[in-house]
Amino acid sequence: MGNNKFTTMVAIGDYNDLEIIKEVDFGVYLDSDDGEILLPTKYVPEDFRVGQTIRVFIYRDSEDRIIATTLQPKAKVGDFAVLEVKQTNNYGAFLDWGLEKDLFVPFQNQRVKMEPGRKYLVYIYMDETSDRIVATAKYEKYQKPVPESLSEGDAVEVLVAGFTELGIKVIVNNAYSGLLYKNEVFRDLKLGDKITGYVRKIREDDKIDVSLQKPGYQEVPDAAQIILNKLAENNGRLNLSDTSSPEAIYEALGMSKKVFKKALGSLYKAGKIELASDSITLK
Repeated sequence: MGNNKFTTMVAIGDYNDLEIIKEVDFGVYLDSDDGEILLPTKYVPEDFRVGQTIRVFIYRDSEDRIIATTLQPKAKVGDFAVLEVKQTNNYGAFLDWGLEKDLFVPFQNQRVKMEPGRKYLVYIYMDETSDRIVATAKYEKYQKPVPESLSEGDAVEVLVAGFTELGIKVIVNNAYSGLLYKNEVFRDLKLGDKITGYVRKIREDDKIDVSLQKPGYQEVPDAAQIILNKLAENNGRLNLSDTSSPEAIYEALGMSKKVFKKALGSLYKAGKIELASDSITLK
């Protein structure tokens, strides 16, 4: 009778919790339905013991063997990510994703010819033909339809994906296509930045208009508190008014001019501030 020990089906290109089953000179072996997987010595924790479960990232090494590491890659299978090209050859490009073996982008997966030292937005997936982890810059087909559970006003994670004349293309919640309009962004954003945004509008073409401000009136109490805090830090006075430039307001307070004016109005009505042509004073 064999033992009925439970083994784990391993997810390549993702994190797995696997049991250490034996120690060898060059590392430890982990148990899985795909057979024993090596965790090389340099990644083995000093206080390990046989029988212990350990969280590892599973991928293929340069000889295409399934291998484990305790390093954390910059992204995993199923992620959109902005990664830098380390080198190129006649077959494609190799991206730095934080592991010993670089991430391969075949030529047919490149939108433009990738160049070493430059960063590109890619989607990471398992190539069914080769059973290898690869990336593609032609990522649109991997974006998902917006679910009914997502509503206007919801906070979302936003990945800066590219820049157009209209605004900044973004990936929303690692899944959906979105846009930040240029005239509503008053801070420097770089390709690959991850920030919190808010769903402004879900369009009929399944794209999401995103704002960096909370939409509607819910943003005003937050903005008003920011202004009060800033006034307290600056001896009760700020050299800002409703005639200040959007850039000056954003630099000082991190909010749009539209929100700033609404918040000023609420604070003035509440009798908490005095307004002058070039300043705000705490009452």
